[in-house]
Amino acid sequence: MSASSQLAMLSDLARDARDQAGQMLAGERQSERQVAAQLESLNRYRLEYAERLQQAMRDGIDPASMHNYQQFLASLDAALQRAREALNAQQRRVQQSQQQWQQEQKRLSAFDTLASRREAEHQRQESRREQRTSDEMAAGRLLRQRTEHAQ
Repeated sequence: MSASSQLAMLSDLARDARDQAGQMLAGERQSERQVAAQLESLNRYRLEYAERLQQAMRDGIDPASMHNYQQFLASLDAALQRAREALNAQQRRVQQSQQQWQQEQKRLSAFDTLASRREAEHQRQESRREQRTSDEMAAGRLLRQRTEHAQ
């Protein structure tokens, strides 16, 4: 296997790894949006429920109902805390996926740069070879012309 075909294969593998990392990142971002939406819904529900408690207190509420409201609000607060922790964890996963994608992109860029340099070097060598051939042909014609004129 030639060096250029090996490099092309490595470049293809790096591109696949980068694309996979990109898909993973997109999935993690989608999950982050879902977790954030759940947190927002819980926040809204907690506010609505607290408003109901305030209204019940204005209207007059018995101690048992007040206790139930408070317990439910405490359970909502605990759920909100878990949701915030879940969002923080998901944000860390997004950040890790972002870093993984960036690493794979750098790796692909390195292979692409190397391939470009090899191609440029190949083009320079080919250009030199063509120039040499052209120079040799011109020198041969000149020599033949001089030989013909000398005779």
